[in-house]
Amino acid sequence: MDAPVNIIATANDFIRRFPECPQNLFIIISINEQKLYLIKDNKVIEHYMISSAEKGTGNLSGSYKTPLGGHAISEKFGDTAKLGSIFKARKDTHKLAKILTHPNDISNKDNITSRILWLTGLEDGINKGNNIDTHDRYIYIHGTDEEGRLGKAVSHGCIRMSNQDVIDLFNQVTLGTLVSIIN
Repeated sequence: MDAPVNIIATANDFIRRFPECPQNLFIIISINEQKLYLIKDNKVIEHYMISSAEKGTGNLSGSYKTPLGGHAISEKFGDTAKLGSIFKARKDTHKLAKILTHPNDISNKDNITSRILWLTGLEDGINKGNNIDTHDRYIYIHGTDEEGRLGKAVSHGCIRMSNQDVIDLFNQVTLGTLVSIIN
């Protein structure tokens, strides 16, 4: 699968910068493209449409923006949850969301569905520490009930994916997987 040259260059840069993370499988999220690339052995093996923050990129707590830079998956939730399961405080409520597939359909809640990959920032002063900490901001990669809005920046800071895509991704990544969020 082909990917823009900058994706592979970014991947190689992040491998060098974060040698403590697993090296053979990692994620690059392109805000400009609204895509998530899963890279294995320096090749894109999957790409998924996503939605990042409606308010753009940024790192401040309470900004409702998506943080840039190097992150890692620190926790995973929902390995046995049904597709469309709604989560509250990272717990499966065992209630299923109505999946909205039309671009104009907006949910009455910012539902987190199917799976959660909780991110932690790896870069002091960029996405780690004080008032900018990605983990403390509860920034996730997660499923959404607003699947029709994927491809547009509409989230409250997290990375949204379709429910089947987030399940597929969840099953391929491990704790510590590197996640690079770039413009």
